[in-house]
Amino acid sequence: MSKKTAAELFDIKNPVHFLALGFGSGLSPKAPGTMGTLAAIPLFLLCAQLPFYAFIAITILISIVGIWICDKASKDAGVHDHGAIVWDEIAGFFITMIAIPVSWQSIIVGFILFRIFDILKPWPISIADKQVTGGFGIMLDDIIAGILACALMHLIF
Repeated sequence: MSKKTAAELFDIKNPVHFLALGFGSGLSPKAPGTMGTLAAIPLFLLCAQLPFYAFIAITILISIVGIWICDKASKDAGVHDHGAIVWDEIAGFFITMIAIPVSWQSIIVGFILFRIFDILKPWPISIADKQVTGGFGIMLDDIIAGILACALMHLIF
């Protein structure tokens, strides 16, 4: 029995799958999480122009709705936390950039720091990744990675 590809497991025309796949970026055959984080940048740049309270509200909304989006897409595909599900990376990048002055330098550093935390999963990210399931589990490790990256960003910027 062959392993199904992301394109076979998800229906990009399904709005929930489209969002879970980071507008299609998660279908990248190489580094879908990195592609999902890259897909977050234009959305971040649009939202970064908003007042701080609006940016925070959107970040919270992305994170809370992401629990349902990731859970639904994961259940539809029959695979917990499939690599193509990258909505959690979008939320994590938004969290990384909270109250950080927007510049090309801050975006690059935020991108790199978030990816490092998301890929290496140091404590406590590793615990959340291994012990929490469902949509909340899919989102939680990236939320924590975003918080840790944001803390470092504030030390740097």
